Amino acid sequence: MIHTTAIIDPSSEIDPSTEIGAYVIIGPRVKIGSNCSVEPHAQICSSVSIGDNNSIGRGAIIGADPQDLSFKKSTPSKVIIGNGNTIRELVTIHRSIIDGGATLIGDNNLLMTGCHLGHDVSLNNHNVVANACLLGGHVSVGDRVFLGGGAVFHQFVKIGNIAMVQGNSTITQDVPPYCTAHGRNCLSGINIIGLQRSAIDETLIKEIKRLYKCLFKSDEPFSKVIETLNQREFPESIAILLKALNNPSRKGICHPSKNR
Repeated sequence: MIHTTAIIDPSSEIDPSTEIGAYVIIGPRVKIGSNCSVEPHAQICSSVSIGDNNSIGRGAIIGADPQDLSFKKSTPSKVIIGNGNTIRELVTIHRSIIDGGATLIGDNNLLMTGCHLGHDVSLNNHNVVANACLLGGHVSVGDRVFLGGGAVFHQFVKIGNIAMVQGNSTITQDVPPYCTAHGRNCLSGINIIGLQRSAIDETLIKEIKRLYKCLFKSDEPFSKVIETLNQREFPESIAILLKALNNPSRKGICHPSKNR
């Protein structure tokens, strides 16, 4: 299952059921679980942990040094990848800049050709990151998110659960859960299709739509609306949106264009 041209550090651990293609390079302290596939010319650098049933595409590079001028190569850090991920050709995933830190990939994600996940990115589960997406350092992505091709994301921003971002967008602020975003930090409404596909009850979807309208289309200041809504009780799936708005990243929150 290991091609004769592959170069594998003796300190690495690879499950016997995993297939390693031609000219693959696997560095020290790498762990790869069962039923994985690493296609030709991929490189998995040091201190990378990969779970079960993952596919690593041709020319992908996982665990390379971060692109941070202050980073010291001696810093011990990792990339940790869960189960059932498809990582297509030429994807790059960089290790953490933090001593003992890790760039984290969850389960059942699809990373399409040529996308980049910078150091300390956290990508949860069931996400689709389309071709040539660029995620800067410390970007946080929730569950069941779709990021359109060519979209770029500034470091430290948060992308909430079941959000959707249009291709070629430039995102330098948080995209709240359940929302769709386009262009430069512009919200365009609720991700109705994504909510339906996630088996969210139609009654809750209607409530999320009402909450969005109350938040972003009110004549009152945004902070005042948030303060008022914080005094109400919501089901957990709806409270997730309000919680994200109460705890934004340092970059702030995307808004509809007319309210910016």
